[in-house]
Amino acid sequence: MAMTGVIRPGHAQLRVLNLEEGIHHYRDVLGMQETGRDDQGRVYLKCWEEHDHSSLVLREADSAGLDFFAFKVLDKATLDRLDGRLREYGLPTERIPAGEMLETGERVRFTLPSGHQIELYAEKTRVGNGLGHVNPNPWNAAAEKGIAPLRLDHCLLYGPNVAKVQEIFEKVLGFQLVERSLTPEGDANMGIWLTCSNKVHDIAFVEYPEPGKLHHLSFLLSSWDKVLRAADIMSMNSVPVDIGPTRHGITQGATIYAWDPSGNRFETFMGGYTVYPDHEVLTWTFEGLGEGGGLDFAQRKLHESFLTVVT
Repeated sequence: MAMTGVIRPGHAQLRVLNLEEGIHHYRDVLGMQETGRDDQGRVYLKCWEEHDHSSLVLREADSAGLDFFAFKVLDKATLDRLDGRLREYGLPTERIPAGEMLETGERVRFTLPSGHQIELYAEKTRVGNGLGHVNPNPWNAAAEKGIAPLRLDHCLLYGPNVAKVQEIFEKVLGFQLVERSLTPEGDANMGIWLTCSNKVHDIAFVEYPEPGKLHHLSFLLSSWDKVLRAADIMSMNSVPVDIGPTRHGITQGATIYAWDPSGNRFETFMGGYTVYPDHEVLTWTFEGLGEGGGLDFAQRKLHESFLTVVT
């Protein structure tokens, strides 16, 4: 699939209750690399396989949760074009100047009807993955630290007005609906899984009465063995686990859900199928989320925490 607009998830700014605890969790347990700190007190991290400067920004605050989630776009012309499309649709946008985040160019920020702030940007300093571009090795020593995810893969956000959110992502930003789950009545989408690439999803939303809630940030691992290794590392470090290790019916990915020290849920994820433009949307009934194995294929169970615990 030729990606000529939004190309992939870029970064998330996450609120943590204790910055040092958050740094320890994401740098030392999850195994991300710290790449900088700014004069606002924010800490920047990246996964070892990511080439850009940062994909996660931590900010200490009185409440946990997500400040914003960002996507990288192809180039500056694409950023301007999508900014115009958003405004034509009726969504106000804010241009945030280059340098407000370390090593990051100008950003376009807007607020979804679900209450979430989304950003688009085209430029971020490339720092590489330590392997170079000529005859590179398949991995480096940094990959052995902690759980060592390859990249920030996707997020799941909870909030109202999922139907309007779907319209914005499909009609304005050019995303593709991959899977959906229905309400208990079966008359509307309760959850939507969307991609801007050929991954099984780059972002997902679930209908929820409170706006702007984070369900989880997801970090990609390379194999089922790595997911099981992540479970060991979580146990060794007393990381509280929510669900897993198990497999989803939705997206067909293998997973563990757990919480960071501030109560933000994160996921270690691998798998999923390849999506092409002619993909037929997969539909899950509300009953299928549980007994059909949509959430937890091994137990065929809909865990209450998955529907109720958000930050």
